Amino acid sequence: MASERPSSDSFKWKRKLYEIIFEADTPAGKLFDIILLWSILISVIAVFLESIEVIRVEYGNLLITIEWFFTILFSIEYILRILSVRKPLVYALSFYGIVDLLAIIPTYLSLMFVGSRYLLVIRILRLLRIFRIFKLTRFLTQANILKRALLAGREKIIVFLLTVLSIVVIIGTLMYVVEGPQHGFSSIPKAIYWAIVTLTTVGYGDISPQTPFGQFLASIVMIIGYGIIAVPTGIVTVEIAEAVRKNAQMKICPGCERDGHDSDSVFCKYCSAKL
Repeated sequence: MASERPSSDSFKWKRKLYEIIFEADTPAGKLFDIILLWSILISVIAVFLESIEVIRVEYGNLLITIEWFFTILFSIEYILRILSVRKPLVYALSFYGIVDLLAIIPTYLSLMFVGSRYLLVIRILRLLRIFRIFKLTRFLTQANILKRALLAGREKIIVFLLTVLSIVVIIGTLMYVVEGPQHGFSSIPKAIYWAIVTLTTVGYGDISPQTPFGQFLASIVMIIGYGIIAVPTGIVTVEIAEAVRKNAQMKICPGCERDGHDSDSVFCKYCSAKL
């Protein structure tokens, strides 16, 4: 977020507000972030408790009051974040900006749609800031490795998922033809649902084949399922190993905690801090 720092000709209060809200290195900034993290935890716990009927009957009004208190608090915080950055749209469309907005919308939607306030659990994603606040670089590094591995293997994973989708559609249609509505396979979509449950070895058991050929087909699906489970695991494992190898050749900046530097780099190419 360093690129969003207000320019030198901005108002003093705007620069100060930016330091408090976005910079965890200052005492005021760290205090703000710690209070924010505790507020997020308490608000999420309140949502959990409000979903329990016994507690809701006894303390429902109190929990709803707490929920609105934190929603208004987070709404003010979101507005202050928008006001303090030089490019509000950049922040609003960033990952944290979207999460911050989604963290307050459900409560307002609950005025029109009953039950939508339980979506407030998305606030738990805001706790990801804990890695930045407490400078847990090693966790950020591992998260970046995992992200690069998933991005590198996305084409293989997409092809794999499309193949699995084709298999369950074909098998589901066959089971609909073989078993039919009399054995619980009342439609092709329901038969495809059975194929997915069986292929993934979940096996709810709500519907099952009764004819000999249907049972034989189900056995084939189960065997295929065990083999298919290993495919995405192998893809991700290979990509993670490659990402770890590349990461070992990079330097991580102790200042901004960004990687991507060459092994012989002396200064960070993003913030100019010494590596």
